[in-house]
Order: sequence, then structure tokens, then C-alpha cells
Amino acid sequence: MGGIRWVGVILIAAGVLALVYGGFSYTKENTAAKLGPIELKVEETKRVNVPMWAGVAAIALGGVVLLGAGRK
Repeated sequence: MGGIRWVGVILIAAGVLALVYGGFSYTKENTAAKLGPIELKVEETKRVNVPMWAGVAAIALGGVVLLGAGRK
């Protein structure tokens, strides 16, 4: 399978995951206070929402890439 086809497959997979999960979350560690050698760290969980249209667009674009790569 060529490199272009892999891009198409990855786009389709990312689009499906975006539709199923609706986004992703990550943890960010911040220093809340620092008093000499003592540090108070806080972990924040952030969520990034992926719009439904972006998932559908990724699936459609991946299909176009796969069809275009197959016509050579």
C-alpha cells in the first residue's frame, strides 16, 4: 500500500474516531504556588471537542484520497 493510501486510511480512521468520541482530553500540570523549595502543583484536565462536521469531512476527504490513489 502506497503512502497516499495510508493517508486516506488514517483520515478515515480519525474521522470515525471523531464521530464516536466527539473529542479528546488531556492533562496539564501547572505550578499553583512556590514558596522556596516547596512547590504546589495542580493537574488540570482539559477537553477538546471535535465538531461533527470535521469528522464527516475527514471521512469524505479520506475516501476521495483513496479513490484518487486507486485511479493510477
